[in-house]
Order: sequence, then C-alpha cells, then structure tokens
Amino acid sequence: MKKRIYLLRALLPVLLLAGCGGSGETNQNTSPSETAVESAAEDTSSDDKETLTVAMELAYPPFEMRDAAGDPAGIAPDLMKAFGEYAGYEIRIENTSWDGLIPSLQTGAADIVISSMTITEERKELIDFSDPYANALLAVLAGADSDIASVDDLNQTGKVLAVKSGSTGHMYAEKNLPEAELLVLPDESACVTEVAQGRADGFIYDQLTVYRNWQNNQDTTCAIFIPFQDVEKWGIAVQKGNQELLDQLNAFLADYRDKGGYEELTEKYLAKEKEAFDELGFQWFFDMQDQ
Repeated sequence: MKKRIYLLRALLPVLLLAGCGGSGETNQNTSPSETAVESAAEDTSSDDKETLTVAMELAYPPFEMRDAAGDPAGIAPDLMKAFGEYAGYEIRIENTSWDGLIPSLQTGAADIVISSMTITEERKELIDFSDPYANALLAVLAGADSDIASVDDLNQTGKVLAVKSGSTGHMYAEKNLPEAELLVLPDESACVTEVAQGRADGFIYDQLTVYRNWQNNQDTTCAIFIPFQDVEKWGIAVQKGNQELLDQLNAFLADYRDKGGYEELTEKYLAKEKEAFDELGFQWFFDMQDQ
C-alpha cells in the first residue's frame, strides 16, 4: 500500500520520518524492581509512611502501562515513584478506567490522578491540576489509502472518525467536525484498529501517540501532523481544594526537571521518538518552553 505522511513544515522531506523507525511494543527493557510501585495497602517496612493512592488507566504505553510481570510501568508510574521518594510517601497505583478517573478524586477513592490528562477549563471546575509536566498537539491517524490530507477533510458526511471517549480529540471533534460520524470507543487501541482495518477514516489523538501507532502500522495507516489547535498541557490532578498536596507536587515537578528527570524518562522510553521530533522541528513532549 502507498504510505503517506503530512508534515508540519512543507519543506521537510518525507524520508525524515520514514527512516526513524518508531518503537513497536511496550518497553520491556526495565525490570519490575526498577519500575514497580507498591500495590499493597499495608506495608510493614514502610516506616509508617502515609500511603497515597494514584489512579491511572494502564492502557497507554509508554506513559501508563504494565510490564511483563503485570505491574504498573511507564512514564507516569516512574514519575509517581519519584514523587513518593521526594515527599516521603508510599505510592499505591490503582488501574482505573478513563471515565472513572475524575470521580475517583471526587469520592476520595484516589488522592492523585496522572493519566496523560490534558488540563482543560471544564476539568478545572471539578478537580485541581498541578503545573504542567508535558505538552502535546493533536494529530490525525488516517487510513493509508484514504483521501484525508487534513483534519478538515474529516468534516464530511460519510466520514467516520474514531475517538476515545472523553479525550480532547473527542471534545475537538464534537465542537469542530459536526458532519463526521463519530465512533466513540473506550480506548486508544480500539480506535487505531478501526482505522487500520478500514472501518474508520481517521483517529484524532496527540502527535506522539499518532506517530507511534503510524510506525507500528505503516502498511495500513498514515500520519497527518499539520497542527490544527493550540498546544495541550498535561497535569497531575488532585481533589478540589487539596492545596497542600498540590504544592508538594509542584515543588517536586520543578525539582525533577532541574535534576534532569525528564531527560532520563525520554532516554528510557522515547529515545527514537525524540530523535524524530527533533528532525521534524516538533516541540518535544517534555519541553515546556512556553509554560
């Protein structure tokens, strides 16, 4: 099948991405001892440290996922483990469906939510967010043989657009693509499958995810990176009004950045993607230059 990619800058050659070789599967280079987070409610070796329950959806590699042993792994678990060490907490991760993340804070079932969640005004009415720890732009994963060249091409009667329920891609499509038929699915992998198998014309999600899934499905998909909205910022969420925990998180994020923590996460999980984004001139996921 013909492979196509639409770049941010018209003068950049298509071969830039074709030679990058995105990572294929969930990162398995780390042992459970390096990334596993405490999962038991009681730990007699914890020296009576307070336990914080962290909710995330373990379905978004390499940010939130499971390792070969089934334990929480990825960028968010590593970040929370580092926060626990910094602030003196035991961290317990609860795998929570996307739709249940905000309610878990509201009901007190979780103390923290970190799950690649974009800071939006609507969400800020329900929960409080830390300073941003990452940013992303939306992009489109389309079928390799489709006629989709921009997000506007999806705004037509007869076009089927896969979206993850409750995601910013879902919100964008509802607001800006009224002519498209929305196929609302519970997770990213289901949306990718619909596009790869030709049942959907496109899937809107962040650039990094679209890039990785295009790399994994180059025979059946193409990536459209032409930006069509402002940079999204991801934050760590806490229950409304929990200023003490919020202050601890913000102090940790500043310290973590100063000590090169994000560079370590990039090298561990996203080295090839970082190389590709640098060549394309895209703003990197952890580069908060406009914060």
